[in-house]
Amino acid sequence: MIKILFVCHGNICRSPMAEFILKDMTEKQGIASQFVIASAATSTEEIWNGTGNPVYPPARKELARHGISCDGKRAVQLTREDYQSYDYLIGMDQQNLRNMHRILGGDPEQKLHLLLDYTEHPGDIADPWYTGDFTKTFQDIEKGCMGLVKELMKKTEDSTV
Repeated sequence: MIKILFVCHGNICRSPMAEFILKDMTEKQGIASQFVIASAATSTEEIWNGTGNPVYPPARKELARHGISCDGKRAVQLTREDYQSYDYLIGMDQQNLRNMHRILGGDPEQKLHLLLDYTEHPGDIADPWYTGDFTKTFQDIEKGCMGLVKELMKKTEDSTV
């Protein structure tokens, strides 16, 4: 079982988009049972009285355009305990990565990565909260998820040989 946690600032746009894009992708490939996939925030801005806000409506709408539901998802915060619970903790941008290191107390097992590191064009995924371009964010996340699955399946094949 491969456990993946996607992380962004508020857990209402990019990281839940990545969570549900990857869930959809692994389901369509018939490999969903090999994964635990979730998402979290580095901040508490979208979490009130212990209850997180739902996925931001434009992000939800972009997912729905591709036939992907994110019903029931609410923002949660990244915790130090998540480091031991997940094999991969994947941020959307450099600021997320810095905050992840701070919250998690470092990365001794090299579990922290950026999603676009799994593509031919490493870098940050722009925050659509500021850009307003949820389509571009979807496309970048989809490319990252495709690269991630390819990398993980290659590692799985290599370890069984």
